[in-house]
Amino acid sequence: MIALALGVGVIQGCKDDDVPSTSDITQDSTPYVLDYGNFVAPEIASDNPLTVQGVKLGRMLFYEKMLSGDGSQACASCHLQEFAFSDTATFSIGIRKKPGKRQAMGVFNMAWNSNEFFWDGRAHLLRDQSLKPIQDELEMDETLENVVAKLSASETYRNQFKRTFGSEEITPEKMSLAMEQFMNSIVSNRSKYDQFLADSTVFTESEKRGYVLFNTEYNKFFPDESGADCAHCHGGDNFENDEYMNNGLDGDGQFADDGREKVTMNMADKGKFKVPSLRNIAVTAPYMHDGRFKSLEEVVDHYNTGLVASSALDQALEQTRETGLMLSTQQKADLVAFLKTLTDESLLTDPRYASPF
Repeated sequence: MIALALGVGVIQGCKDDDVPSTSDITQDSTPYVLDYGNFVAPEIASDNPLTVQGVKLGRMLFYEKMLSGDGSQACASCHLQEFAFSDTATFSIGIRKKPGKRQAMGVFNMAWNSNEFFWDGRAHLLRDQSLKPIQDELEMDETLENVVAKLSASETYRNQFKRTFGSEEITPEKMSLAMEQFMNSIVSNRSKYDQFLADSTVFTESEKRGYVLFNTEYNKFFPDESGADCAHCHGGDNFENDEYMNNGLDGDGQFADDGREKVTMNMADKGKFKVPSLRNIAVTAPYMHDGRFKSLEEVVDHYNTGLVASSALDQALEQTRETGLMLSTQQKADLVAFLKTLTDESLLTDPRYASPF
């Protein structure tokens, strides 16, 4: 397993008069090495390789409340580590006490994301995504110009930008690159499921049955051999498929949120949303883009018998609508038991990703 680079311990909060002068600071391009275990190596953007100092700066900014209009919120306010960097609120409340429009997605394994960001994919790169909540009036409601001015008044930040980029000048682009680096550094690969694959733990009988159901295809002609068919959409190391799909939440004419269609302007994308990772799913409730389901049991019931027909419904799901997945009460419980093995308990407390202040 690849060892982590040194120098990413908890950052000590300090007053500006305790830090060295910017003139004494030089750029430090020491690479930050990801510990990605048995995952396929991620494709990190060549123009923004991870460095120890860049990840450190991004971490500072992720937890920095100066990024909000009234200094009360940071990115981490709606992406809490103990919930796999998601939010337990159906819609996060911004600094003006207004709710957002979609449920906050978990932030982990971003380095393996290859199909844009947000539920609708409106941000092409992670660096683009990082700046949008700052400017959203429903979220942090601040201007980038004001953020730059506030950070530039801090010698601590001027020093860290110089360590990272070779210049103390602070710009939105540099901010976004640093936050991209930090978010790309957050890796979740130490769940019970991962330990099971490494033969370092065993599944319970219920978890074993759920594992089989998860990976077995639906077959309406042989109900006794039919499974939950989850792996088609939630497969691979990260339990997702880098696609946008309509998963039968609403019918034509009932959509409160058009999803991906707002970005592509293609009617075929109505009601399609990003397929999220199922890693840490047990700690990231509520579920779906609008947080309509409060429990994993509700989610399983939706796919078992609750799919709503629409013109954009994914065809694989449409094929199951007539009979449902035909899961028994025990099978549904087994499936939930397996999903809970995807929780990476170490991620939730890992000091590398915690607040540096």
